[in-house]
Amino acid sequence: MTKLQVKAFVLQLICFAILFVGMRFLVEKYTNLTGFWVPLTAFMVGTILAPKFQAVKTNDGEKLFMKWLFVKGIKQIK
Repeated sequence: MTKLQVKAFVLQLICFAILFVGMRFLVEKYTNLTGFWVPLTAFMVGTILAPKFQAVKTNDGEKLFMKWLFVKGIKQIK
């Protein structure tokens, strides 16, 4: 794996983890869900809302791109 691929993986993992922990807290506090439904719901919401990062080899070299539900189009990070 290249340096940008590792960076993309780490960024995606961090974003998902932050959303998962936050959503787990909110689901547990504000809904009547119990048991395994709380982490399952937080997982699904975190997966949908987390931005997607990908390293792509182009003619100009390797670049890092991000796609997110709340941002229109694909943004170049590096």
